[in-house]
Amino acid sequence: MKKIISVVLILVLTISCICLSGCVKKEKFNDYSFDSFDTVTTITGFETSKEIFDKNCEKIKEKLKFYHKLYDIYTKYEGINNLCYLNEKKENIKVVKEITELLTFSKDMYNKTHGKVNIAMGSVLSIWHYAREDGLNYPAKAELPDIEKLKTASEHTDINNLIISSENNIVSIKDKDMSLDVGAIAKGYSVQRVADWMEKEGMKGYILNVGGNVCTVGERPDGEKWKVGIENPFGENEEEPYIATIQLNGGMSLVTSGSYQRYYVVGGKEYHHIIDEKTLMPASYFKSVSVLCDDSGVADALSTALFCMDYEEGLKIIESTEKAEAMWVFPDGTQKYSKNFKNNRKYFKKIW
Repeated sequence: MKKIISVVLILVLTISCICLSGCVKKEKFNDYSFDSFDTVTTITGFETSKEIFDKNCEKIKEKLKFYHKLYDIYTKYEGINNLCYLNEKKENIKVVKEITELLTFSKDMYNKTHGKVNIAMGSVLSIWHYAREDGLNYPAKAELPDIEKLKTASEHTDINNLIISSENNIVSIKDKDMSLDVGAIAKGYSVQRVADWMEKEGMKGYILNVGGNVCTVGERPDGEKWKVGIENPFGENEEEPYIATIQLNGGMSLVTSGSYQRYYVVGGKEYHHIIDEKTLMPASYFKSVSVLCDDSGVADALSTALFCMDYEEGLKIIESTEKAEAMWVFPDGTQKYSKNFKNNRKYFKKIW
């Protein structure tokens, strides 16, 4: 009888502990940093204590730094054969699997977007990058790149010259004048990898915002939806800072590409950073394109691709992509949407 009573008491205590631990209220915490991808990272999460949240944030930021160093095309790091090193050395470079996986993904997105997202355009994009940097540092001397130099550089953008051996993680660039630029993909791709890792580690009830690449990890424990604003691309407006507010379920990402943030001015005209591979000039179809998807890397690539093609062509790509929707904002303020952007409550909800 004593044994039975003891077992019953243990079971009661165990169940009580489980109930108590499950009923502990989680609070919302925020963390900000500027350590990865040269942009502001915001981590919002629900935890039972600030101490637990802070420890998780440090782990998350370390993961983001890891991918930042791997995919950095401007800086080399000791002991890492990253993309900067690959661009410099070109032939038979041994890399970690995280690089071959990104490059393989990038080739897949190149095919899906009919070449509108091409990581082999580094030779062209670097010319624009340095022109923009000079223009921002010395506005009075701001100039456009020489079109002939851009045309010459564009002759070295064939992605087929990127050779990837996934079996042994060896990568080569066969054209000595070609270089990689993963700016249209790496940030979103990295955010998704970190989100997947967080899920495995049991970190749920979080939302990551890495320079506008927003990714939710699990549902909010308070039963609410994650609320994300789409920035007004026509400039800061105190009355309308956002043109839309989206409610997201867990596991969804929202990425916006636009002409309103990274740009410089030449002769009174703004020239942004998203370059059309056909014209070799900044794309001029839209002010912004937002993509909602269940994969942040796909959303990042698609938002750039759609920004560089007309609405009809972009709509076909979105309609052929599972669980992806898009919103286009035209230079005159007109807005268009894919079929379910406003009414697909399974993945998101628009607040009008």
